[in-house]
Amino acid sequence: MPNVEVAERAGDRLTPPDPAANPSEDVVLVLPNAVAVLDGATSLHPGTRSGGWYAARLAEALEPRLADPGADLADVLADAIAELVATFELRPGAAPSSTASLLRWDDERVDALVLADSPIVLSTADGMRPVIDEQLASLRSRPGAGYRDRLRSGEGFGAGHRDALGTSMDRTSRWRNVDGGFWVAEAVPDAAAHASRLRLARRDVKSVMVMTDGVSCGVQEYGIYPDWAAMLDVALRDGPDAVLGQVRAAERSDPNGVRWPRPKRHDDQALALVRSADT
Repeated sequence: MPNVEVAERAGDRLTPPDPAANPSEDVVLVLPNAVAVLDGATSLHPGTRSGGWYAARLAEALEPRLADPGADLADVLADAIAELVATFELRPGAAPSSTASLLRWDDERVDALVLADSPIVLSTADGMRPVIDEQLASLRSRPGAGYRDRLRSGEGFGAGHRDALGTSMDRTSRWRNVDGGFWVAEAVPDAAAHASRLRLARRDVKSVMVMTDGVSCGVQEYGIYPDWAAMLDVALRDGPDAVLGQVRAAERSDPNGVRWPRPKRHDDQALALVRSADT
């Protein structure tokens, strides 16, 4: 069985913390044959079911389904979403949501599925093979991300940031789980069919990183690692928590979000490192 190492750090809260909830809205599920990493979407409305609540429930629904080595990963995710819809009477457009990144292996193959912006990066005999869902990043590049412009101007994360962020989040939410927008785990089981996927022979995979965007930003946005291979080198040499620490250090160097405009000074972070037995 591969060795799995997990590192997690909670980020800043945009609503008062719920003492009964986990401090992080990222959730990592580790099974003997699989890993799932989920990133619950931030909500600006305290007292409602949060993205972290949804991610935790989704992990519970995924666990028995991922244990089945023959089940198609998109069907696994769709069925888990459908269970939550039925159990909690969730309605599209009015439910919390989460990214979903699933990695499963057996003696012959490795399967990866990514829905929304929590990448899976596989190190193979032929180099790095990232599995990335670009839909949300494409949406963010459209005009109208006012809070990012505000941060670039030096206004910072203080008064006014929450309102600007809320306006941007409301605009983005209109494109959730619709054609031409982005797909995410929420209350539409068919969203799973829009995930990015990859299957490789087990013998060709050396190690894998499964992460939320609070970690992947180190490559995709901040550029503190020139590529995925550089991030993996740190994770393999110093452990996955070292990667989280380096991303946090970069954010501390930009405390007002001028260089790297972002919703929060520090996002939740989760990184699962899966090593083959000989890595």
